[in-house]
Amino acid sequence: MPYKHFEEYNMQVTDDVKARYKSIIEDLGEDINRDGLQKTPERASKAMQFLTQGYHQDAAEILKSAMFKESYNEMVIVKDIELYSLCEHHMLPFFGKAHIAYIPNGKIVGLSKIPRIVDVFARRLQVQERLTEQILDCINETLQPQGVAVVIEASHMCMMMRGVQKQNSVTTTSGFRGQFEKSETRNEFLKLISEKLS
Repeated sequence: MPYKHFEEYNMQVTDDVKARYKSIIEDLGEDINRDGLQKTPERASKAMQFLTQGYHQDAAEILKSAMFKESYNEMVIVKDIELYSLCEHHMLPFFGKAHIAYIPNGKIVGLSKIPRIVDVFARRLQVQERLTEQILDCINETLQPQGVAVVIEASHMCMMMRGVQKQNSVTTTSGFRGQFEKSETRNEFLKLISEKLS
């Protein structure tokens, strides 16, 4: 579903999600009628729908909307792409940066589309490993380049706020297809983004 239709979806489900948030707040022992909480169920439902809007967007179609024939065949890197997602195990945020590269094979894609597809997959209940694979596979299957590389580094609030409570932990995941499976190409990519990796 294209983004322009998301508001229609919003209107259809807000009341139901809002009622569920109201019940959760009451079950926690809070007074839903006090000033600070009266509009919280509505705000929370809108926030959750925004944070999961990726279920109603098609990443492949976003890429296809800006693909162009071009003879350029060297590495294209878009790095430091901010991402925000929700851990599917605790529904707590994780956030960080994605670094993405591809080697064209007769077609390039508008650069703004790469961060957009990161958002499409990040705006779902996720695990970082799957997020990495989904971005990688979408670019590889849709653009059909000579190779694709994705590195994501993120901090997970489910580890920072609860559980082991390790505030300085960072998780890094990576995936490579095509030419990036060769150590020489992969190492070139990693070298070019290394100053941004902790």
